[in-house]
Amino acid sequence: MPPSDGRPELLVLRAIKLGDLLVAVPALHALRRAFPDHRITLATTAWLAPVVELVPDVDVHLAQHGLDHPIGARAGTVDVAVNLHGAGPESSDLVAALGARRVIGHADPSHGFDGPAWPEGGHERERWTRLLEWHGIAADPEDVAIARPAGPPAVDGAAVVHVGAFHGARHWPTDRFGDVVRGLRERGLDVVLTGGADDVERAAAVAQAAGLTPEAVLAGSLGLQEFAGVIAAARLVVTVDTGAAHLASAYGIPSVVVFGPAPPEAWGPPASGPHVVLTDASVRRGDVFAEDPDPALLAVGVADVLSAVDGLGVTTAANGAGTAVTGGLVGR
Repeated sequence: MPPSDGRPELLVLRAIKLGDLLVAVPALHALRRAFPDHRITLATTAWLAPVVELVPDVDVHLAQHGLDHPIGARAGTVDVAVNLHGAGPESSDLVAALGARRVIGHADPSHGFDGPAWPEGGHERERWTRLLEWHGIAADPEDVAIARPAGPPAVDGAAVVHVGAFHGARHWPTDRFGDVVRGLRERGLDVVLTGGADDVERAAAVAQAAGLTPEAVLAGSLGLQEFAGVIAAARLVVTVDTGAAHLASAYGIPSVVVFGPAPPEAWGPPASGPHVVLTDASVRRGDVFAEDPDPALLAVGVADVLSAVDGLGVTTAANGAGTAVTGGLVGR
């Protein structure tokens, strides 16, 4: 941690991926309101730094890759330690080593930490806001907003189709993505394709199938904050269950999210919209690390996605401003 700036220290542990960070944003907002005079440090994955910069509640980003090494804060310097990572011994041991005056987390008798029992099921945003509420801190699970990047977006007003995912279990077929892109263009929307460095070939295949020019393929070319800027300026986002979906939620951008192995009841966007979830829970296999697509993902067809887009009421107004109506959770 950097030297003290004179404020008492509050440190939050949440060392996972982009979506995991974004579902913890409501809890971070609540902590800032409850501790306005503390310096808030977030111990999370190093590569998330560009997005951490967009969470104004956080004063310091402390790189923490996983749980296999201590948190980089000297014992006794932290006033309040908050475990938003888990309830197992790996995270609890790291938090206990801080020697904080107050610990906010789930119950851990091994360290004498008071708190609620770890809840099975439920939404991740609600898991952390309910934890804070147990400790007397008011929190709203739908308080998901983050700041927009300061610079102009690489693309403004496009329909963003995010074709990537970390594991094959969430890979919706490229030919279906291609047909969705054609449908979006027929509806008057400009389309760009996003994804990570490992998704460039998938994006190229979708572009070829849909007749998009190479300039429409942004996969592998955007930094994380640039990616957030494109989502923040989008008219619509179509994606599987990835960080792109959570960014669409954070910016209130209408989205259609195809879910496969993970349940939307735990990871889906705010039910108040403007978002629609498509999945078929009756055939879900649930292996998030599988290399082949989950049947719940494959059960969603092109017509389902385009019908959801139409239901959101996204328009192509002459002034470039999209209009959306609220969508709910749609289970097949």
